Amino acid sequence: MPTESVSNCPVCRGDEFKDVISCKDYTYSQQYFFIQRCANCNLHLTNPRPDAESIQEYYQSPDYISHTGNPNSLLNSIYLGVRRFTLRWKHSIISSRKKEGSLLDFGCGSGEFLDYMARNGWKVFGVEPSDAARERAARLAGMKNSVVLERIEDLQDPRFPKFDLITLWHVLEHVPDLNNLLSQLKLCLNDNGLILIAVPNHESFDSRYYKEYWAGYDLPRHFWHFSHAALERLLFNHGLLIQEKTPMKLDSFYVSILSEKYRKEKKFQMLGPIRAFAIGLISNCMARKNATYSSCIYIISKA
Repeated sequence: MPTESVSNCPVCRGDEFKDVISCKDYTYSQQYFFIQRCANCNLHLTNPRPDAESIQEYYQSPDYISHTGNPNSLLNSIYLGVRRFTLRWKHSIISSRKKEGSLLDFGCGSGEFLDYMARNGWKVFGVEPSDAARERAARLAGMKNSVVLERIEDLQDPRFPKFDLITLWHVLEHVPDLNNLLSQLKLCLNDNGLILIAVPNHESFDSRYYKEYWAGYDLPRHFWHFSHAALERLLFNHGLLIQEKTPMKLDSFYVSILSEKYRKEKKFQMLGPIRAFAIGLISNCMARKNATYSSCIYIISKA
């Protein structure tokens, strides 16, 4: 499979990288990929990685639930059940800060979040490069008055609004060109608008416990692996400031269940889910001291 290498860090432009860990792609290819870290700013990245044409193949697994929406396994059924709860939870986070307006969900997947927000009074737009996921989003009943596009550049058309809210739910880590995307998002944002970015945290306890089996790495689909400091510096480079950080506490449990499955592979036995629940709980408890939760939502504004 063709690959490409990152020669300069997108955060600090450094060109020295150190090997951190090698991880297997358990979702699709069974190949191994390397995670490196920037020797200057400590951003972690998948390097080398599949190139722009070949990366799409790594999303083709029926287990890649955010694109298919199919409950074809117990874990996927759990994911879909949790997603129904988190839709309400995400709406509550948003409505405590903005009641309504125009919303862009970048990487909208199969459109459930857009549909939920449209039903709650928001004018919604989505960007989704996956043809199958974008078509599924467009078919949702609540999406009749919405727009789902393939590329963010299409939003530069003057007939589209500036947005009061832009969301990226576990999407930023998939984007090959971080700086281009953040520049585009800032252009699309109202002066008093907010950006919500949810990303995994490789400094969490569950990451340190599972190591190369940690499902939050999701190689090679995740190009970048953020710490709070690396993300804050990246956003600052674009005149964007983190105003708040909210933990996604359920993620530690789901990620730990997947990680147990990867660690045992076909020997995922009765004790696996019990151990996963314990690790997720410990991870959340330890994160109370230093805010290193398995995943967090960053609430961001223009500087």
